[in-house]
Amino acid sequence: MLLRQFEEIEEKVEKLIGICKSLEVANLKLSNKIKSLEEELQGKIEAETKSADEKALIRSKVDNLLVRLDELAEN
Repeated sequence: MLLRQFEEIEEKVEKLIGICKSLEVANLKLSNKIKSLEEELQGKIEAETKSADEKALIRSKVDNLLVRLDELAEN
């Protein structure tokens, strides 16, 4: 009787160890996915910043050209 109880406890412990191992694997996969998504997000943020900088530069150049045209039209 006592031996059977130990066997049941041992089976439950083995099952829990298996569950823990599978959760560790799942956690590692999720951590890797998070890292990948963070890297992708960072790349998109950098691309958006670059695009905004280019847009500002283009707007500045156009504004300067408009000012020069206005000055030319006044003369």
